[in-house]
Order: sequence, then structure tokens, then C-alpha cells
Amino acid sequence: MDVKLLHGRDVKRVVEEVNFAVVPLGSIEYHGPHSPLGTDYLLAEGFAQRIAPELKPLVFPVVPYAACPGKTQGYPGTIAIPPEAYHAYLAALLRGICQMGLRRILLLNAHDGNMGVSRTVAEQITGEWRDASFLLVNWWQMVSHAETEEMGVFEGTTGRGHGGPYEMSAVKGLHPELVHVTAEDEELPSPAPLSSLPYILVEGTPRGWNGYTGLIQQTSLATGQKLVERVTQNLHALLNSWLQNTQIEKK
Repeated sequence: MDVKLLHGRDVKRVVEEVNFAVVPLGSIEYHGPHSPLGTDYLLAEGFAQRIAPELKPLVFPVVPYAACPGKTQGYPGTIAIPPEAYHAYLAALLRGICQMGLRRILLLNAHDGNMGVSRTVAEQITGEWRDASFLLVNWWQMVSHAETEEMGVFEGTTGRGHGGPYEMSAVKGLHPELVHVTAEDEELPSPAPLSSLPYILVEGTPRGWNGYTGLIQQTSLATGQKLVERVTQNLHALLNSWLQNTQIEKK
């Protein structure tokens, strides 16, 4: 159900009927000459809309603006919100949802820059509502590297990266008309990883970067359709497990 369409007289009843709130998190940010500025918005919105009605979600509007990394702030169209302002805004939004009586909240994220602050806010709000359960999902992690390899959708690359073929194929799978890679668009191979172990490298101007990265000529509708379907399947499995393993008393 879309919260925007909910009448005031029905709020209490609907809150008692739904299983969780969905808060999609996006951005307005440069993703290369081939990609819409609303890439993250469209992905967050698209996957939120694909959540099965039988799971009884209450879907909130996409949060359209976000803190953006230094590496994209100098590119045309990026709108960067100060991290402290975004933190305060998101915290107020989640408090409002908790005050409505909802205690399970899915933060469905499509912007890399949202990961840290979203977790920080979720930790803060669970200190205020001890019975709350936040599930932070980054859509791009809903398909593993092994699954992508099994699908055989990329050659010589994982496809991952800002504005790269993985992300842009997914946008194309949701909105075929919005991604336009031309023969003139530069391919930017990602540098080799520093380690096989997890780490976070933050740089203002990374190697293999011009506001986007990756072998973008491998972007395709067929790949996007496969990715969207697999993300949706894996997200549904995760949501079912979350719902089965959390006991939330309706307020």
C-alpha cells in the first residue's frame, strides 16, 4: 500500500494490518553522460514498488536527496546535502513512522553514500524505541558476485561501480528508455582491489573515474531484466525471513 493514498480515517486500521514500512533512499547525483541524475531514486522506487502486496508493506515516498561523496560533488547535477542535515531529516522521518505505530522499517537503499548515516540513524532510533526493527538493504548487494558470474552477464568485469554496467543495466531493466550508452562514451576499467578482505577506500579522485566508472558498453536491457528479477527474488526471501524472525507488537 502507498502511504500517500492513505486517508486519515484509515490510518489506525491500516497500521494494524500492514507488516512493515518501506522507506526508499535515493539521491540526485551525476552517474555519467549515459545515465539519469535520478538513478538512485529510480532504483529505490522501482524495487520498493516490486515488493509483493501479500507481504503487506506500507510504502513511503523516496527520500530524494542525500549526502554525496566528494568524488561526485563537482559533477553537473549532483545535489549534496550536508551529512548532519541528512541525519537529522532521516531521524525525524523514522521517528514519525514509529509514532504512527509501525516498528518494522525496511530502509531500501540505492545510494552508496547513505549506508553509514542510515545505520547510525537506525541505531539511534532503536535506542528510543527498543522494540523497533530496522532492516537496511542496499539493493546492489541482493545479488552476489557468484550469482552474477553464474548468470554470465559480464565479461572481464564484475560490473559493479558507480554508473557502471551493473547499476545501469538494473535501471534499464526498470526503465528501458532512460539509459543511453553510446559508442563515444568512455569505458573506465576499475583498478584491481587492494585486498581480498573487506575495506573502505575513500578518495576525492579515484583511479578509473570520471564521475562514473566501469565497462559501460556491457550495459544491456537483457542483463537488467535478469538483475531486477534476481534482486526481487532475493529481497523477498530476505523479507520473509525477517518477518518470521521478528516479533513486533502492534501499537
